[in-house]
Amino acid sequence: MKHVRPHPALALIASLLAACATAGAGAGAPASLTVFAAASLTDAFGEIGRAFEAARPGVKVTFSYAGSQQLAQQINQGAPADVFASANTAQMDAAVKGGRIAQTAPKMFAQNRLVAISASRVGIATLKDLSRPGAKIVLADRAVPVGAYSLDFLRKASALPEYGATYSRTVVANVVSYEQDVKAVVSKVMLGEADAGIVYTTDLYANAALKAGAIAIPDALNTIAVYPIAALNDTKQAALAAAFVDFALSPASQAVLAKYGFISASR
Repeated sequence: MKHVRPHPALALIASLLAACATAGAGAGAPASLTVFAAASLTDAFGEIGRAFEAARPGVKVTFSYAGSQQLAQQINQGAPADVFASANTAQMDAAVKGGRIAQTAPKMFAQNRLVAISASRVGIATLKDLSRPGAKIVLADRAVPVGAYSLDFLRKASALPEYGATYSRTVVANVVSYEQDVKAVVSKVMLGEADAGIVYTTDLYANAALKAGAIAIPDALNTIAVYPIAALNDTKQAALAAAFVDFALSPASQAVLAKYGFISASR
């Protein structure tokens, strides 16, 4: 059979079309960003993530929510992530110590504070009632930021005569479970599996039942939780990760965080 060589012009056109198709496929592939974030950020970051995507067509943000201690551990074990937002500096420091986040990278972008919540059908109306015999209390584990803050509150209260030196001990004796993140504490109280718990004020957002059963913790006994955020050193989306960190600090995102009950980073 006689071999027919293609016309040089046609061969060139075919080559150009193939190159364009390959380039187009790469250009059309969505850029993906993975953000590890403290469970207390779930609602606020959901809205912030959608706004970030809307401003950058083709970008997809995937969130992994959990207790900050779990996320820091996963990061130090090599889990793929681009950005880490923690509910305290201790877990961010753990990630820095692990080597995947630069020491100068973390930036404080939000703050939070504690509040006690109770099921409306039980007789827990004051902080002193947490030590009432038979009360079922649920707290986050001490390794979780809100759990550590909760135990710090009990320690501070026990130093005051109105609570008494045994207050912390009696409240801890009433604890029926220690949870791995703050959302689990909320769930246990809402489902009636516990009479009361200690969570963040942001967990009261858009929840009338929780607001009705909220018990304020005075400033002298409270802890202002500091939330740092940073991009990881080994992210393959360095520019995008840096942009998300900046976006979390922007006035628009700060307004979203305030809407969900967070304290502004500038205060």
